[in-house]
Amino acid sequence: MLETLKEFFSFTDANVTFVMIGSILIGASSAVVGCFSVLRKRALIGDVISHSVLPGICIAFLLFNSKNPFVLLGGAFLSGWLSIIWVDYIERNSNIKSDAAIGIVLSVFFGAGILILTVIQHSGNAAQSGLDHFIFGNIASMLRQDLYVLSGMSLFLLIIILLFYKPFVYISFDRNYAVSLGMPVRFYDFMLSSITVLAVTVGIQAVGVVLMSALLITPAVAARFLTSKLNYMLLIAALISSVCCIIGTFISYTAPSMPTGPWIIVVLMLLSMLAVFFSPSRGILINKWRQQKNYRKILEENVLKLLFQLCEKTGFKEQEWNISQMLDKRNMGEQQLKQTLRRLEKKGLVEKKSAEWTATVNGVIIGKRMVRLHRLWEVYLTQYLKLPSDHVHETAEAMEHILNPELEAQLETILNKPEFDPHNSKIPYQDE
Repeated sequence: MLETLKEFFSFTDANVTFVMIGSILIGASSAVVGCFSVLRKRALIGDVISHSVLPGICIAFLLFNSKNPFVLLGGAFLSGWLSIIWVDYIERNSNIKSDAAIGIVLSVFFGAGILILTVIQHSGNAAQSGLDHFIFGNIASMLRQDLYVLSGMSLFLLIIILLFYKPFVYISFDRNYAVSLGMPVRFYDFMLSSITVLAVTVGIQAVGVVLMSALLITPAVAARFLTSKLNYMLLIAALISSVCCIIGTFISYTAPSMPTGPWIIVVLMLLSMLAVFFSPSRGILINKWRQQKNYRKILEENVLKLLFQLCEKTGFKEQEWNISQMLDKRNMGEQQLKQTLRRLEKKGLVEKKSAEWTATVNGVIIGKRMVRLHRLWEVYLTQYLKLPSDHVHETAEAMEHILNPELEAQLETILNKPEFDPHNSKIPYQDE
């Protein structure tokens, strides 16, 4: 494997070098453009365009009887643009929703493309060989002149994005604000749509019309999970796509029977799933862990509050309570209560004496604070929102866990440090 790696990255094989550089150019430029599609909530437009370019390619071949890249890509560009116009027309002039319009245009154009391609394949035209590669891609056959075309188009895409970066940001995040500034929004929409069509047109040679939308959208989605800043998002998306292109090309190099384009998409999907599940800020598993942690924290605070309330009822003459007594006071599962008490015991917030439990000094402080926040919030709801006293308990039950010390101090100041809550229960302050 080490020898294969050295051989691959030695760039002695011109064909491998062309394939790798070409795939990186296609992947990076498509990923950058795809970021704006994702932010504008038009991710499926890439799918429409990628499937709609096939009839344009076939018609361009029939008209010019040539497989010149500029001829075929020109036909693809016009066909892709026509599909966007059709989707917008259907949305504006009918009750058909966006997803249905996209489905209609995608299926019609792709079906027409397959039909025309079949006619070409049965026409006996010797020049038609290789047109079917546009369906699934065939980047492994890339030549030097193809690389020049890709380089030029990719550079053009990046230049357009740099020139119109700020307007693109405005219409992607807040279109109405851009209109209020007097910006020519329709023109910038036209520019964004055009570079999206161009990015798809460039990329179909690598992964084909079927997988092109993945190359356009997937890196952008992965980058969105990893950052909240657009400039970082563009760089991360381009980097992810480039790395996947290198890995996909290497797999195809080590196993020549493996197609390069599909392997790029497979690797891209795997890396994207890692970002979706394990992103430190938005990852699905990380969020699940945070939710579970927060849920346990709420349970622990509720149990400490419960112990304080039980002691409060007896005037703090009794401070040890068994499981049954606690369950009588608060509705929760017995096993759940036991698990919570064990966690609190490990943290040194409760102690177990025989079959009874008591809060430690630190546990009492926390329990007392939760009771105080609960009752202060009830007072606030009744005094300022004029809610009946029997309608404030559930809201206070939720708010007590998210009120920080600053908000607590503000509540005490606003309410003038009330002595009792709406139910005539004494509010226990920290200095008491």
